[in-house]
Amino acid sequence: MKTLCQEESIKVPKGIKISIKSKIVEVTGKHGSLKRNFKHLPIELWLANGGKEVKARMYFAKSKQLSMLRSVCSHIANLFEGVEKKFEYRLRLVYAHFPINANIVNGGKTVEIRNFIGEKIVRTVHMLPGVTCEKSATTKDELVVSGADIELTGRSSALIHQSCLVKDKDIRKFLDGIYVSSHGVKED
Repeated sequence: MKTLCQEESIKVPKGIKISIKSKIVEVTGKHGSLKRNFKHLPIELWLANGGKEVKARMYFAKSKQLSMLRSVCSHIANLFEGVEKKFEYRLRLVYAHFPINANIVNGGKTVEIRNFIGEKIVRTVHMLPGVTCEKSATTKDELVVSGADIELTGRSSALIHQSCLVKDKDIRKFLDGIYVSSHGVKED
């Protein structure tokens, strides 16, 4: 069953500039500006109520396709939260015997991981653009990855996690690695 017309809207928070031009959404706030392209989706995007609200509309769509309306609104909400507060992922260094040594170099742009299961190799992970990494001030063996773009921040923490995977051993026994312990909006 096709729905004739479906609409979703999302409020623009105070202190945030937004512009929409041919399905390219650009959001500017205190933590910089983010751009996102929705040209691949068959939807209408526009600003309503004098720029206080973003509306997304879709015509003649089945329920599976209507789901993209809510997804677009969630993506735009993530842009708002990113430029307003920033996202952060907290990773814990987990080891049984050999202590993992993580050094942050290049001003938080690169992480060097040494002594993973006693290996001599130095693993180097470069953060994606706009993402920084630092050691946690309060907790031992914790890294904090933060950035305005939720996708780049999540991908950077995934790169750190994937660099420390145990190969050729029983992963139920060898639980060493760097794991994401929590993620969300940065609390100031």
